[in-house]
Formats: sequence, structure tokens, C-alpha cells
Amino acid sequence: MPELQNLTLNFGPQHPAAHGVLRLILEMDGEVILRADPHVGLLHRATEKLAESKPYNQSIGYMDRLDYVSMMCNEHGYVLAIEKLLGVKVPERAQYIRVMFDEITRILNHLLWIGAHGLDVGAMTVFLYAFREREDLMDVYEAVSGARLHATYYRPGGVYRDLPDVMPQFLAGKFRSEKDAGRLNENRQGSLLDFLEDFTNRFPGYVDEYETLLTDNRIWKQRLVDIAVVSPEQALQLGFTGPMLRGSGVEWDLRKKQPYEVYDRMDFDIPVGTNGDCYDRYLVRMEEMRQSNRIIRQCVGWLRVNPGPVMIDNHKFTPPSRTEMKGDMESLIHHFKLFTEGYCLPEGEVYSAIEHPKGEFGVYLVSDGANKPYRLKIRAPGFAHISAMDDLVRGHMLSDVVTVIGTQDIVFGEIDR
Repeated sequence: MPELQNLTLNFGPQHPAAHGVLRLILEMDGEVILRADPHVGLLHRATEKLAESKPYNQSIGYMDRLDYVSMMCNEHGYVLAIEKLLGVKVPERAQYIRVMFDEITRILNHLLWIGAHGLDVGAMTVFLYAFREREDLMDVYEAVSGARLHATYYRPGGVYRDLPDVMPQFLAGKFRSEKDAGRLNENRQGSLLDFLEDFTNRFPGYVDEYETLLTDNRIWKQRLVDIAVVSPEQALQLGFTGPMLRGSGVEWDLRKKQPYEVYDRMDFDIPVGTNGDCYDRYLVRMEEMRQSNRIIRQCVGWLRVNPGPVMIDNHKFTPPSRTEMKGDMESLIHHFKLFTEGYCLPEGEVYSAIEHPKGEFGVYLVSDGANKPYRLKIRAPGFAHISAMDDLVRGHMLSDVVTVIGTQDIVFGEIDR
């Protein structure tokens, strides 16, 4: 008889389903996985150390680049930590804007997740559908911050500026006819809030389209049902948060359990799974998109009728307007001091967590009274999820590894930091 031995296989980092920077060492018995060892750190950019060498207000841009699919949510965790230590109260309008953009970001995140997950498992069409809707929300990002991805829109004390009264419009040109431009500009005639309201009217229909493609699709179910089943107890022990935890039937959502900003005024539900497999986690995220849509509608309604400031009026922490800065000596000094040395936080430590699209995103900040953090530690939800890779794929086939990476909604910027 020939001697049978286990095979060691390198999965990634160049594998298309490893999303660029994951290396898994798989010990296999034929097609069956006996052990999986995830190697991370291929995207390490020393974010925490860099933040410790810069004034507080200069590190917001680094947060965008952590989970580069949920940009504003990362900023939110960071600015909340600073505000907690400073003890400042953010204007109500800014809180509503933050909640609205958190939910826009959640939809953006889940759209990219369903597109990439579908593509990994072999469903091509949903990828194209999801990116069609992402384009609208990316335009909203660009309208408020000037950038499509790395917005740096949240600031300690509020948000960078109020919502614009006009939406950017498409121009006719070499590659777009007048007729096409007119069709694309139909819902861009009003303000950003009008555009968002139109989007929230259309979006539930789009989610129905994704579900029509996937939810009862025989191949999709064969690839996802009963794959990587996690019991509620095991999910808690492994440190799962977000849809990974709720997919196992644990009703835990920081927006409901430890509300921040104005989430306690919002009417929405927490979707939970029953079986704890990849299919349940898929269903949870699909329902989360519908719930986020509900929250955005409520924020749009409130913001329409409640004007007001979007930034605290203390120029020790927030820059004065350009007009003031150019006509008033004291404002010029404030501006100069703020952008050269920033501001000092009182001594102490703080942990601030938000319900990020992928789970609990926490920022632990230690201040020694200087103008930069003594220590900054980021609690990335994806790190706990990728650590559980061995538990999730053991006993499954090689093709299921791809499904499990998809269901974890992995982005390496926040894992490797």
C-alpha cells in the first residue's frame, strides 16, 4: 500500500479570494482541511504608532485607511474617544448627520461584501448590481467631503461642514450624450437630502433584486447552508461581534444596547440568525441593509426641518471660519495654533466603541496631557474573526475556505493596521 500523507498548501496571498493580503497555510487530507493557520501582517502600516507621533486632529485621515470600505465609521470611533476625554457635547444636527453617514457607510460596506462574496462563490451578476448602487452613495460621500473614499468628514466636536444644498451633476461629453446626462441628473436637481430621499425610496427594490438572484438560488444555498456553523456560546468565546455574532442568534448590537449619538431615537430592528452558518450571516446582512435604509429616512426627515450648527463653537478645538480667520487677529492665532500643534487632552484613558458594519470597532486612547496620544490601540472586529479561521474551516473542503473568507467580510487594513 502507498503511504498516505497530509498535504500542506499555501492559500494566498495572490489568490483572488484572499483579497490580496491573506496567507493561509492549510494542512489537508486530500480535499478536507485538517488545520488552517492564518498569517496576517502583510498590510501592516503602523497606524497606531503613527497616530502616537501626530497631534490628535491630524490622525483622522489614518482612520479612513483602516477598514477602507467603512471609512466614516472608523473616524467615528476615533473622534468619539477624543470627545469623551474632552467632555464636549456635539451639536444635535451633527449627531444626526453622523448617524445618517454611519448607516450610509453600513450600506456601502454590505454592498461591497455581497458583491465580493458572490464573486468568490461564483455569482457574477450581483457584483455588477451592487456597484451600481454604491456609485450613488459614493457621490454623497464626495458631495460632503470632496473625496469618494477617504473622507476625513467627522471631526472632534462635530462634522467638517453642513450638508450641501446642491448635488453635483453629470456633464455631457465625449463618452456621455446629452440624453444620458439628463437621465442621470433627474434625481440630482435638489439638495443632498432630496437625493438621499430618492435613493431610500429606490433601495428596498434593489435589495429585493439581490435576494431574487441569491436567496433561493440552489447553487448559492449549496455553497452556504451548513458551512462554518458557529453556536452562540462559541461565537461569544471567539470574540465575534456584528453580523458574525448576530448570525449565530445573539441579539447584540451597540446601537441598541449601548446607544451613542442619537441611535436611541431611531426606530429599527436587530436581525438575528438561527443556525449560525454562512447562509444565516448572509441573511442578517441583507436585512441590515433594509434597516439602515429605515434609519437614513428618519435622519433625512429630521435634518430637513431642524437647521443648526454642525460644529462646537470653541475655537480651542475647532478652526474658525475662513472669513473670521482673514479679518480677526485672534482667529488667525487660533487657526495657526490648531493646525501646527493641535490641542492637548486632559490626562486619562478612554475606550470608545461603535457598531461598525463588521462588528465592534473600539478605540482605546491613553493621554498624558500632551497634544498627541501616549497610546492608541484599535480593537478591529475583523481581527477576532480571522483568528477563528481554524475553528470555522476544519473538516470542510478547500472550496469552502473561500466561502468562509467571504462570510467574515474581511478587510485587511483594520486587521493588520
